[in-house]
Amino acid sequence: MARRRFSDGAAVLRVSGAPDAQGTPEAIPLEIAASYRARTRGLLGRDGIEGALLLTPAGSVHTVRMRFAIDVAYLSRDLTVLAVVTMAPGRLGLPRLRSRHVLEAQAGQMAAWGIRPGARLTITP
Repeated sequence: MARRRFSDGAAVLRVSGAPDAQGTPEAIPLEIAASYRARTRGLLGRDGIEGALLLTPAGSVHTVRMRFAIDVAYLSRDLTVLAVVTMAPGRLGLPRLRSRHVLEAQAGQMAAWGIRPGARLTITP
C-alpha cells in the first residue's frame, strides 16, 4: 500500500459508520497541518476551532498555552482511531505507539461525530 502524503490546507473528514440523517457520513471541515511550522503552531492562539485539525506526522500533543479544552484522537497510518482523550489546557499528552497522525477538535465534538477507537476515517481534499 502506498503511503499517502498530506500537505497544509483544507479538506473534508468523514467517519465511516457514522451516517447523518440522509444515511451518508457527515462532512466535517478539516484543516491539515503537515509542515513543521503549521504543526508547531497547531491550535495555539485560537479561541476555538470549527471542525478539526489534523497534525501529520505526529505521535503526541500538548495543550500548553492553549485557551480551551480539546478532544485528541490518535490515528494509525491507515487513519484508524487508536485512542481518544480529552485534554484540558496546560497538559502534556503521552505518545501513543503506532500513532502517525493526531486529530484535534473542540472538547465534546468527537463523541458527537462518532469518532471512537476502531473507527475508520477518510480525508478528501
